[in-house]
Amino acid sequence: MLSLLHRTILRTPPAYSLILRIPRSTMATSSSSSLLLPSVSLNNLCYSRNASPLCFSVKNLSRSRVSMSVSAGSQTTTVHDSLFADYKPSSAFLFPGQGAQAIGMGKEAQSVVAAGELYKKANDILGYDLLDICVNGPKEKLDSTVISQPAIYVTSLAAVELLRVREGGEQIINSVDVTCGLSLGEYTALAFAGAFSFEDGLKLVKLRGEAMQAAADAAKSAMVSIIGLDSEKVQQLCDAANQEVDEADKVQIANYLCPGNYAVSGGLKGIEVVEAKAKSFKARMTVRLAVAGAFHTSFMEPAVSRLEAALAATEIRSPRIPVISNVDAQPHADPDTIKKILARQVTSPVQWETTVKTLLSKGLKSSYELGPGKVIAGIFKRVDKSASIENISA
Repeated sequence: MLSLLHRTILRTPPAYSLILRIPRSTMATSSSSSLLLPSVSLNNLCYSRNASPLCFSVKNLSRSRVSMSVSAGSQTTTVHDSLFADYKPSSAFLFPGQGAQAIGMGKEAQSVVAAGELYKKANDILGYDLLDICVNGPKEKLDSTVISQPAIYVTSLAAVELLRVREGGEQIINSVDVTCGLSLGEYTALAFAGAFSFEDGLKLVKLRGEAMQAAADAAKSAMVSIIGLDSEKVQQLCDAANQEVDEADKVQIANYLCPGNYAVSGGLKGIEVVEAKAKSFKARMTVRLAVAGAFHTSFMEPAVSRLEAALAATEIRSPRIPVISNVDAQPHADPDTIKKILARQVTSPVQWETTVKTLLSKGLKSSYELGPGKVIAGIFKRVDKSASIENISA
């Protein structure tokens, strides 16, 4: 039985296997133990894709705690949630969120077999021809929350496959040591990092879009971008607006995107007051967002229980690389924690500005935005004009 402890297999997607070898000297003699691994090197973990070994680097994890329990014929491994706390990023994949969709996206994907297969799988799960809507529209249909979220998820992962067949593309993919996504894009990042399969991720995204649309339909709400103010001034603007509306129409900052660009969500009347007062606060402009309602606020609370149920029924594994959360701008390794955060995400402000600043301050050298649009590239440049970021569309 104890021989089972000599090799711990961390589960990744079906096409991958990842092996962490644990020295015998660290092993306990009981069948249930919590292990502190001061001597295990995680600098060169290898996994295989289609039987071809690939390696990636996980740095500065020298005292990672792994909890392990073993029973007859089974083995359960739990990675401590702070496994990636000291991550040192060098190359990042960044995935867009809702709003990045555009007619024609996915057209390039038809030239790559693996990318095209993703759309075929999506058709079976969604029950409609996703690629046709992506390429041909109509725009109103593609822009709907229930369509745009699956469309962006699939197209972003298709962009990974387009990069893979490009000269040097596989090397770029293998060099990525951190990933994140804007709101919806967090699901794409988790799929790329092996936390769940493409199919399971798409099922979650489908339900997420439906649940958010239903929550938006339940109350009159909206979102607006405030351009030209810092976050403190935008908060003051929200406070001023909230003094003039009822509790049901109150507003708050929902997306901390980058300096000078913050999205405010809330009741429709509250949003209208924000728009009316913005000029007096010296805002350059306001832009009403084409979304169903007040995302990332308590208006989305009805969606949480549906997400919690779907996440509870989904197998989620520890990601193979850090995936930065929108909720707290931190990477998480524990699957149960990831589930809780994904459920909370729809009612929590997006901490994208903090995420970008943290990545750059930690020494991030190269970044790739995969999927439709160039929103993330624009945000990166607003934070640091010298930041290196390449857009890979599909």
